[in-house]
Amino acid sequence: MKLVKHLIAAGIVGSFAQFAAAANVPGPLVTPQWLKAHLNEVTVVDIREGSKGFTAQPTLAKTKDGKTAVKMTGGHVPGAIAVDFDGIRQNVTVDGKLIKAQLPSAAFFTKVMDAAGLNKNDKPIVIVPTGQTVDTMDMATRLYFQLRYFGEPASKVTILNGGVNAWILAGNEVSTDKAPAATGNWSAGNEDKAILATLDEVKEGVHNGTAQFIDARPTPQFLGIVRKPIDKTAGHLPGAKSFPTDAIVRNVNGANEFMTAADYKRIFHAYDISATEPTVTYCNTGHLASGAWFVAHEIMHNDHSKLYAGSMIEWTNLGHPTVGLAD
Repeated sequence: MKLVKHLIAAGIVGSFAQFAAAANVPGPLVTPQWLKAHLNEVTVVDIREGSKGFTAQPTLAKTKDGKTAVKMTGGHVPGAIAVDFDGIRQNVTVDGKLIKAQLPSAAFFTKVMDAAGLNKNDKPIVIVPTGQTVDTMDMATRLYFQLRYFGEPASKVTILNGGVNAWILAGNEVSTDKAPAATGNWSAGNEDKAILATLDEVKEGVHNGTAQFIDARPTPQFLGIVRKPIDKTAGHLPGAKSFPTDAIVRNVNGANEFMTAADYKRIFHAYDISATEPTVTYCNTGHLASGAWFVAHEIMHNDHSKLYAGSMIEWTNLGHPTVGLAD
């Protein structure tokens, strides 16, 4: 009888230990191996533009050295709920100007996440992009930023590094089922304003040099060779440094992955970017800039990093100055 009780107790303790191990995520990024081991203990949130590919089969190919590569993403991690990236941001009016794709209100974001089926529980949230491009990885970081901003602690939110493509390359099966139709009960909590740079803070930082500004757009946009139609003027914020999109992730057989803190330390040095100074990241609408913020704040642990969600669309349409080759 004592042996039976001992085994039962051990089983209970073992189950509790397994649950406790999955109660928090190990960091801002997880591997396919970690996700597979804890798949039943987490909420997987698939994020991509629209639903195209969610129910499709992936297309694979062979590299010259005989390795398997993902040519086109298809399917999703089994059990995932689906979030449309195009719907997580909100159009707002600032000083009479319509500014698109901005940080949403708590009510707006709550409605979007509930419609996707996200529930408020103690399960960690694993955000899974397709991993096909740097843009898709930055979709994950933007959702990650908004969840963190609206109260989810870092211990409960993470991103699958390399996304669905990395999941496939690790030998895992994808599902092609439609997304579940259930409505969730998630709700936004207290806003973490320490990670958000307001327009006034950006103006002060540019004027007084109190912050380092990182431009996360492609180099031609930083230089002012190319201007997005949503921006009023070309170029970059005065004094900003370029951390271009092609330096943020690396492609591993079709899966774009974030690198290590040591890698980014060397990259920052090459671009003359400080890894420790107060930092504000921006792009056109805060999409690509969320990836740069994720690198600085979450991977490199610069707690003085903020995202300027308004970015160039707000800055230029409200008449603030930029610097480019045309100047």
